[in-house]
This record gives sequence, structure tokens and C-alpha cells, in this order.
Amino acid sequence: MRTFPELSRRRFLLGASSLALFAGLAPVRNARAAPKLDGYPFTLGVASGDPWPDGFVIWTRLAPKPLHEHGGMPMLAVPVKWQVAEDERFGKIVQSGEHLARPELGHSVHVEVSGLKPSRPYWYRFFVEGGEASAIGTVRTAPRAGDTPGRLRIAVAGCQAYFHGWFDAYRHISEEPGLDVLFHYGDYIYEGSEAAARKSGYQIRDASGNVVERLHHGDELYTLDDYRRRYAQYKSDADLQAAHASVAFIASFDDHEVDNDWNGIWDQDRTPPELFALRRFHAMQAWYENSPVRRTQFPRADGGTAYFRRLDYGNLLRMHVLDTRSYRSNQICPNPKALAKCRFEQGKDSSILGPAQEAWLHSGLDAGKHWNLIAQQVWVMPLQGREPEGGLHGPYEDKWDGFPDSRRRLVQGISDRKLTNVVIATGDAHMNAVAEVPLRDDERDGPAVATEFLATSISSNGDGAVDSPSVRRFSQADNPFLKLIDNLRGYHTYDITATEWRTDIKVMDQVQRKGGRLSTRASFIVEPHAPKLHRA
Repeated sequence: MRTFPELSRRRFLLGASSLALFAGLAPVRNARAAPKLDGYPFTLGVASGDPWPDGFVIWTRLAPKPLHEHGGMPMLAVPVKWQVAEDERFGKIVQSGEHLARPELGHSVHVEVSGLKPSRPYWYRFFVEGGEASAIGTVRTAPRAGDTPGRLRIAVAGCQAYFHGWFDAYRHISEEPGLDVLFHYGDYIYEGSEAAARKSGYQIRDASGNVVERLHHGDELYTLDDYRRRYAQYKSDADLQAAHASVAFIASFDDHEVDNDWNGIWDQDRTPPELFALRRFHAMQAWYENSPVRRTQFPRADGGTAYFRRLDYGNLLRMHVLDTRSYRSNQICPNPKALAKCRFEQGKDSSILGPAQEAWLHSGLDAGKHWNLIAQQVWVMPLQGREPEGGLHGPYEDKWDGFPDSRRRLVQGISDRKLTNVVIATGDAHMNAVAEVPLRDDERDGPAVATEFLATSISSNGDGAVDSPSVRRFSQADNPFLKLIDNLRGYHTYDITATEWRTDIKVMDQVQRKGGRLSTRASFIVEPHAPKLHRA
């Protein structure tokens, strides 16, 4: 079998064949001994992701000195052993093997484990020869196709600006009982500089109330090494590591994994597309290296990677994981100041998904499942905003508002298929919002086609509040479909059965001081026969 170094650099950069690229990442046989490492290599923790009925991905990345050059690793391939067991003491190991952590991939390890039993927990860990083992992670396989599990439990989280607050919400997620999976909607890292973080003015305190520095390391991100170092900084957080070790993540991305408000081939600064493409490729390689995703999510320089994907949980739930950044076109520009990030052509359709992904989504919406979950990044609901002086804000161009043709086709497609069981999971806006998505924008209190749960941030925008100017912007406008909105931090949990969907809005009392406490702000019930919200 060909090994990775035999691939030419040109072939690697062009990404002509994902399968060829990964041919050399098969389990290692008779690999040379590991070089001596300068410290404990598993400082970034372990993670799992994308469960299928017979397996999942397990991940780690070697970095004995996370913020040093190359994470403190020698520029050599290092053999890493892995084990998967049916018990947390590893008394019954059911799969094991060895992979090379290669410098070309930031010494990350992605193992796609298969051949396991459906609907049960497994435990996993990693070793480097002569060194201490990694932390132990746990992950649960999906149900067998055709089965209908009695219950499924999902968390939704994202938007975790390191310099805005602590990640205590992730510690609470790690303690949530019975989670099957977590959907991470994006903004796992933020790309700004240390100077910008300092200038933002967020005052962070430890548990004793002492002011501490929690700033980005380095300048704004452009190169692959820049992005790798930023991921290392975020992944060094103990609470984030605890969440990853406790439940599989279904990882997506939004704008800050690359650059604020990027839009298809454009960034917000009018950088020539051929130059922005280099930055985007570096960013997405780093996203792959630091996410528990499958090889099919490895970025290709020719743009051929489909980051959108679908996961089934038997007949109970189909999850459609969308990419609302890569394929945007003809984004409307109601605000002249937004022209740098918009490209509008009169008379042409707008699209937030691109034609291929849109067709894929519509063809996959399944009336045979009890529930369809559209897991994506930016709000679909047609929120109207009222400015402090009383006027109405124009469409919010970075949301589905900026792509009205896409929203019209989505809601009409759901209606035409007579689906009443569509739930939309959203993030990005750093607030909680719960709504019934109307069929027609001009009938805001008319029939609904789906329910939408916009999950707030883990830390972005700091402590937050139940009420704020950003909340009043929407609560005082014509949004009759909106059932809850606030500016608190936290996450959502979904408890799903064949007859009921329950969403709990989990909120933190503080994130700018360590030790924030969690409470349930509100709970909503949806039944599969109608897109209608009921307070629990």
C-alpha cells in the first residue's frame, strides 16, 4: 500500500482524490518505534464523532507543548496505539490498532472504527510507546437502521470566544446524563488577534474574583500554523476537553473558523478570491485536523469536499448537517456598509446552500422518520428588528434573510412534502430564540412549517442578560412567531421520542467569572403531527 510521503505535493494540494490521499493512513504494521517526546503528548484531550450503527470516529492530536512551534512535536511520523472497549476499565477490548500521527496533518489522529454493535456505549483511549495513556473517552453508537429507539438525547452548543469568558457550560455538558450526541453548530475558535481581544474589554475573573488574562495567543490567523496554534489554545481548556470525552460531537463550522462573515469565495475585506482561497484552505485543513470527523470531510483545494452530511438514528430521527458558508451566492445587501461582504445581482436567485446541497437536502427530507432535524448555523426565521430610534432594520444579510430565495424554497419544499415533523437547530446569534417558522414572510402569524431553536453561545458576548438592547430589537418588533428570546449564555438539550420533542434551554448565571452555575430557563414541547410549540 502506498504511504502518504509518496504522494506528490502537487497532488496533495489539488486534492484530486481524497481516497488516494488517505491511502497511507491505514493501520500501521511493523512501524518504527516512537521518537522520544518532550512531555505528555495528549494535552489536547480526546474526542469522538459522527456515530453510525457500527462505529464512529475517535480523535486525538499530539502536542506536548501546545503553543510552541509544531505543538512541541518533532517533524516525524509517530505511531499511536488505540483501543476501544465495552467497559470503562478496558476489561473487554473489542477493537485496537495503530496509526501514524503525521506532521503533514498536525500530528492529528482520526480512526474510523467499525464492526461494533448498535445502540450501546463504548470507551476508547490512545497510547504512545513508552508514555502515559491518554484520557478515556466514551461514545455511543447509533441505532440499527429500521429500529426506533425509545429515546434520543442531543445537546446543541457553539460560539465559544475564548477571551469573552470561561467554558464552564462545557463542564455542565460533560455531566449531562444520557447524552447520545452533541451538535456543534460552529465558531469553535475565533480568528482575531491578541490585541483585538485585549481591546474588546471583557474582564475575566477566576473563581476567587481575581482579574486574569484570557486572551488569544498571537496575531490574526492566516497560515496553517496560525490556525493550528489557535485550536491548540482552545482545546487546552479542561472543560471543553471534558465535554469531548463525555459525548460524540457532530462538528460543523460557521464563519470564525475562517474569518468573520465570510461568504463563499469572499471575505469581508474584499480580498481577491484567489488569495482568500488560500486562507480558507489553511483554515479548513486545521478544522479537519482538530475535529472528530471522517476522511470525507478533509478539505480539497478544488472545492470538492462536501461538508454537509446526514446521520440517521434508526426511524426516530434523520439529522441533516448543513454547510451555510461555502456555497453562498447572490447575498442581498440592504446595508450599504455591508457591501464588502455582499455580492448582489438583480434578477438572479440567491442561495445560502448552493444548488447541489439544496437538492440533497430536499431529497433527503424523509416522511418515514418520526423527526427531521435540520442542523445548521444561522437563523432561518424571518426575524424583524426595530432600531432604538423606532425604525425597522432591513433584512439581516448574514442569515437566511440575506438569501430569501433559499428560505422560500426551503419552507415551500417542507410544505409541499406535507412534513409536520421538521425541527431546525441554529446558532451564531449569541442569544436564545424559539420560534415557529412561517410558511410566508408576509403572513408572520400565518401557518408554520417548522419549529426553530436558536441556541445561544457558550461564552461569546460575555455574561449576557435576560433583557438587553439586542433582545428588545426583536421583542418589540412584529415577530408573532417568536416564543422566547434572551441574551443569556448556555446550550440546549433535546429529549426526543417518537411522540414528543422536548427542548430545554439551559443557561449560565455567569461566564466572565469562573464557576458559573447552570439552570433551565424554559422548556418547549413539539409533537410530530404539527409544527407547534407548547411550553412545558
